[in-house]
Amino acid sequence: MTAQQRRLGDAALLTHGGARRILQILDCEGEEARIVGGAVRNTLLGEPVSEIDIATTALPDEIIRRAQSAKLRSVPTGIDHGTVTLVVDGAPYEVTTLREDVETYGRKAKVAFGRDWRRDAERRDFTINALSLSRDGIVHDYVGGLADLDARRVRFIGDAAARIAEDYLRILRFFRFHAAYGEGEPDAAALHACIEGRGGLGGLSRERVRMEMLKLLTARRAVASVRLMAEAGLLTGILGGVAYLAAFERLTAIEMQCGAAADAIRRLGALAVYVDEDATRLFERLRLSNAESERLHSMAAEWWRIDAGMAAQAARALLYRLGPVRYADRLMLGWSRSPQRPDDSRWLALAGLPARWQTPAFPLAAADLIVRGLGKGPALGAALREAEAAWIAADFPSEPAAIAAIAEAAAKNHLA
Repeated sequence: MTAQQRRLGDAALLTHGGARRILQILDCEGEEARIVGGAVRNTLLGEPVSEIDIATTALPDEIIRRAQSAKLRSVPTGIDHGTVTLVVDGAPYEVTTLREDVETYGRKAKVAFGRDWRRDAERRDFTINALSLSRDGIVHDYVGGLADLDARRVRFIGDAAARIAEDYLRILRFFRFHAAYGEGEPDAAALHACIEGRGGLGGLSRERVRMEMLKLLTARRAVASVRLMAEAGLLTGILGGVAYLAAFERLTAIEMQCGAAADAIRRLGALAVYVDEDATRLFERLRLSNAESERLHSMAAEWWRIDAGMAAQAARALLYRLGPVRYADRLMLGWSRSPQRPDDSRWLALAGLPARWQTPAFPLAAADLIVRGLGKGPALGAALREAEAAWIAADFPSEPAAIAAIAEAAAKNHLA
């Protein structure tokens, strides 16, 4: 198979400081180096590039030797697999020696270092991820990735079932990449292989599943891909419960109306959280962080009490108690399950509250109650909580007389 080639019109990727420096030291003296993978794909699509990976014919020891000669820091992050991280001006770049499969048996396939760009490309998952860019500005394609990129089609390299059997996480990656880069109907062979191989998802680590799902939920066409996963019978097994597809779709529309960035945890809540037990289940199934879990539990707490007619004072009280992020989480979840449209003016006004109103600090402290006769102990804490509740109920007064009256009443109620 010969490579298909295309000249890259935008040379910014090759003139990027760190990448240019690494190519200079590795693409010479009998060795070749190219930028590979997502950076090439995104540049061709005109989309942002978050990281630049480089492949080379040089062996790891030679990569390190050349880096040291150029006074670049090298870190053997995955040296057994041929990966060395080079640090240029504080930014990391993964550099990996070309590889080829010697024996294939899942993720533990036996590989050897090689010098064949085609065989290295054939080891990758999707055709659009197997493109490489040489220093002369030529994009090299050994597996049909350029045509698939033009068609916005996500397709496995070679036999889809065999690719999935190598790593069942590729099922989730297929839906994520289809959501991010695909258009129209998914590749039929890929979808069929994902459905046939869905039993392998149960053997994946929860951390890997979490990573892919959170990326998928914020992708450009997340709604269509999540719905496709549900129709294919994959979603329930991942979430371990009911998927609320309509609320998920409405939440994405609400975020757009509010000018809010796509938020993976908020979207996960809309998709899979109805009651507190749902949040607990997702924490365990996806190995979420404590902060992520706390947000889901907050979303589950009485979201149904929020409606478009919420009084301004009640909204301010909720914002004070929850803070801006959790206020937006709970508000948008209630909105996504309400009968009102995503462009409803009342909901939009509630959503805009954090931008219009600066949450005040509670103006009383323990000393304010001690001077009114309360001693240190449980009664003091209870009085402070009562005073804060009264201050919130009075809609956060700032006048000294009103604040003093609240302190007097709280202290009086808890004096022995």
